[in-house]
Amino acid sequence: MSKSYTSYGDRGFSQFIRRAFNRHLGFGEDDFEKPIIGVCNTSSEINRCHAHIDPIIDAIKRGVIMAGGIPLEFPTISLGEINTSPTTMLYRNLAAMDTEEMIRAQPIDGVVLLGGCDKMTPAQLMGAASADIPAILFTGGPMANGEYEGRTLGACSDCRFFWQEYRAGNITEEELVKINEALAPTPGHCMVMGSASTMAVCAEALGLMLPGAAAVPATYNKRLHLAQDTGKQIVEAVRKGLKPSTILTRNSFENAIRLLMAVGGSSNAVIHLIAIAGRLGIKLPLDLFDELSRTTPFIANLRPAGKYQMEDFYKAGGAPAVLKELSPLLHLNEKTITGQTIGEWLQNVTVSETYRDIIRPFHDPLHKEGGIAILKGNLAPNGAVIKTKAASPALLSHKGRAVVFTSVQDLEARINDPGLDVRPDDILVLQNAGPVGAPGMPEVGMLPIPEKLLRQGVRDMIRISDARMSGTAFGTVVLHVAPEAAVGGPLALVRTGDWIELDVEHRKLELLVPEDELARRRAEWKPPVIEGRGYTRLYREHVLQADEGCDFDFLLPLPSCRLTL
Repeated sequence: MSKSYTSYGDRGFSQFIRRAFNRHLGFGEDDFEKPIIGVCNTSSEINRCHAHIDPIIDAIKRGVIMAGGIPLEFPTISLGEINTSPTTMLYRNLAAMDTEEMIRAQPIDGVVLLGGCDKMTPAQLMGAASADIPAILFTGGPMANGEYEGRTLGACSDCRFFWQEYRAGNITEEELVKINEALAPTPGHCMVMGSASTMAVCAEALGLMLPGAAAVPATYNKRLHLAQDTGKQIVEAVRKGLKPSTILTRNSFENAIRLLMAVGGSSNAVIHLIAIAGRLGIKLPLDLFDELSRTTPFIANLRPAGKYQMEDFYKAGGAPAVLKELSPLLHLNEKTITGQTIGEWLQNVTVSETYRDIIRPFHDPLHKEGGIAILKGNLAPNGAVIKTKAASPALLSHKGRAVVFTSVQDLEARINDPGLDVRPDDILVLQNAGPVGAPGMPEVGMLPIPEKLLRQGVRDMIRISDARMSGTAFGTVVLHVAPEAAVGGPLALVRTGDWIELDVEHRKLELLVPEDELARRRAEWKPPVIEGRGYTRLYREHVLQADEGCDFDFLLPLPSCRLTL
């Protein structure tokens, strides 16, 4: 407790008053010479993915005490996808700032980060990377599988699937209610390879989470055992000085990207990994993601790009089993929070032959390339993202007529209009749904199929936007178009009736409009007026583009400077 002094102008007095006020904790004088471990409590009844973590915190604290440390809980913002308006991505950076500042401000030697729902894990890793004291991540874990009429259900891939079928008239309202009751049967985050699961397994590959911890279902006893081990491990990490800056390297991020591609993970992870790396001054260009995807086999048969879910993935060995198969491609000398290199802890990992339909061998993959591709062209000069293995193969090379929606509000107002001029081979385009334009880049990239087309049997169309989509979503959806429309990117120049070409094999996204016409439109374009107050205004004025991680410009490392008068 001899660090991060409260400023009274007298350091001795600061220490004296701190000890007086902390005596209520019941610890003796000698106890405060032990490693002080902050336990970042994100428990929330509003964020249902974090509503169950109090027993997990108790287990972590037991582990800290067992290893000779002193655990002290502290709260931070808790972000849950379903109950946050307009989108949790708007508040990811706020959660990262909260995490960083509370780590810096308080007298702790190390920290356990309690994550779970989509944006919490990247926010906490961003904050921990900037604060740079020993840190380890643990999550509430995925839900157990749901079931309806003998069919395995996964939130929220099946939320989207069955809602679409309801809109198409294939499911009654009574059936929909029964399905709704079965979609989220236990505590935990989504049980498919959505954003929450993806970021947890990426944290394992980065070396900041205990091996195997990501996939254990929230309801399994094993999760409490791993929570206790996490408490023990952070004390050892403090003693060894294992800070994020010693673990998070360019090579460890490449390992995480390889894992992302091999499991068909969420496209959101591209933004989050760029943001976490950016906190340490490490640049991850989009071209790197594409290069690693081209050379990484897709081996985990997981929804929404495959057929199994996280409970099955856990039984098959989870992230360690996938990393074992990827060993020939990995940087095996990277340090982890265990004190071992990733190569050392993979030595004892075996892949069960019983579950080979879930995790395929390196030389017999589901697909030769990874699950995400990066597109470029005059419509996305700085890049766009598509989750190829969740798309319709027939649409991956296509020319179509644009049907343009100028905002999320315009989309909601017109998409189901019976008079909308739209055909199955058209391309739906959404503008002004990016970081600045929305604001916050909501998960609306999986634009709804117009109801009249659904009733004709259409289940997929090419959709292009500067928004994101949930990692649980599916379809031929082009996302994160950069620069976004609201800052004058070419997406702002698209008009209904224009022709667009998508060619995923050649990584091309082109607006087939003459350059002189685009120049005329560009001259007429006017930026939106930034309105609002407080944090939302701060966000819109300082957020970076998707290809830069959507962090705030003032949170990236800067050269030190001297104030002058």
